[in-house]
Amino acid sequence: MRTTLTIDDDLLDKAKAVALKLRAPFRRVVNEALRTGLQMVEDTPPQTRSYQTHPHKMGLKAGRNLDNIQALLSQIEGEDHR
Repeated sequence: MRTTLTIDDDLLDKAKAVALKLRAPFRRVVNEALRTGLQMVEDTPPQTRSYQTHPHKMGLKAGRNLDNIQALLSQIEGEDHR
């Protein structure tokens, strides 16, 4: 199949040099390089960036007590909130 690709100059030079070194047609060198590269891309699992949180101590305001949750909610949200 014939198609048009834009190849960076450095890659074109490298492919031509490899073709000369191997005494192989340029077309074959490019096709083999693509096959090898695409296989590597396909076999390599995608890298995921891990997400990390950094905990920090927030503390509890003075006068608040965690022993009685109902009282704490009343202080924070107000008596009318239910």
